[in-house]
Amino acid sequence: MASSQISAFMRIIGIPLAYYLIRFYLSLVRIRVVNEDTLLNHLKNGGKAIGAFWHQRFFGAIGYAKKFSTLAPSVIISQSRDGEMIARVAIRLGFRPVRGSSSRGGKEALAAIIKDLALNPIAVHAVDGPQGPKGVVKAGLIRMAQLSRAAIFPVYISVDRAWIMRSWDRFLIPKPFSRILIRWGDPIFVPENIDAETFEAIRLDIESEMIQGYAQDDLNWGWARPL
Repeated sequence: MASSQISAFMRIIGIPLAYYLIRFYLSLVRIRVVNEDTLLNHLKNGGKAIGAFWHQRFFGAIGYAKKFSTLAPSVIISQSRDGEMIARVAIRLGFRPVRGSSSRGGKEALAAIIKDLALNPIAVHAVDGPQGPKGVVKAGLIRMAQLSRAAIFPVYISVDRAWIMRSWDRFLIPKPFSRILIRWGDPIFVPENIDAETFEAIRLDIESEMIQGYAQDDLNWGWARPL
């Protein structure tokens, strides 16, 4: 089959099928959300927000993410071939993909997200994606918040039972009928005018806070160690 035919098949059949299979699969899990009002009140009062999460965890929140489709959050998605499928699924969930990553089109994607936040209230960002290192908050998050004046809201996504993939981030897929906790952290504000030392201190503080927050929720489910 020619590449153009494969592309057409994926666009017409493969991507819609993947979307509905994912939605069905995630209908089998139970989700509990904590501290969402902190985010909603911030947005209601005219604030801008960036939801920050580990790349490892986003699959478990896909069903919940549909709730925010009316706000049409923007999200940076890799320019890779896999990223193309993810982008098309994201559109079906009500998100607006901005294509790029730290390795390909990163500056353009960052500029596009900042421009987007000037017009829209919220973006979401996998802070250690798309290729890691795992659990390291990259500078793009801080720059995004600094230039857009949006508050960073850590999003902690944890699950009581999951398969752990052999990927760079040990990607988690919740098992059927598992329980998922989605917990919104308190807003973190990045000053517009800071020097390089302060910038790095803020980055490290957010990284430490997210590592501890995820570890706390993982251990509360009874995992022997943080995932």
